[in-house]
Parts: sequence; C-alpha cells; structure tokens
Amino acid sequence: MSGAQLLDCGGGRYQLHGDLSFDTATQLLVQSQAMFAGESTLELDLSGVTHADSAGLSLLIEWLRQAKRQGKSLRYLSLPLQLQALADVSEVKSLFSHTA
Repeated sequence: MSGAQLLDCGGGRYQLHGDLSFDTATQLLVQSQAMFAGESTLELDLSGVTHADSAGLSLLIEWLRQAKRQGKSLRYLSLPLQLQALADVSEVKSLFSHTA
C-alpha cells in the first residue's frame, strides 16, 4: 500500500510527499481540511510526489475548487511531469497555468 504526507511548513506553505493516487486521495482530502482553515494565500509544493494518477489530479482540482469557494489563492509548485501529462490529456491543463 502506498502512502502520502501533507506537511504544514507554516505561513500557508505546504509540502506533499509520496503518492498522489487512488490509494491516498481520500486520506489527503480529509487531512487537507486544516490547510483551508488558515491563510488566504496557499502554496503547495509537489516536488516530493513520487507517483500520481487520475485520482491525484482530481484531488488537485478539488483543492482549487475549495480555495475558490473560500476566496483563497492556491498555487502549486513543482507540478510533476506525470501530473502535467495527465492534465494535458484530460484537457484541464489551463487550471494549472499559474503553477511554478
């Protein structure tokens, strides 16, 4: 079984390590609720993601939705190539155009 960790680095900055997949998406969705409780500007560093699939992409889209609903800004940093390719094939790449 794969695993993932969402780490709070303070000041609205977070790091994600491990798999962003069907196996971890539900756990990460629950864990991420604290992420949306604080700062109005959020950054999520994805450089520690080791594997991603369509469920992981869906989770990133859901986080963007949550941020928008709550009037927060969410920026993804170091979007892995695997997620970039999935976003391109899924025709949602424009949602990630503000990532670094």
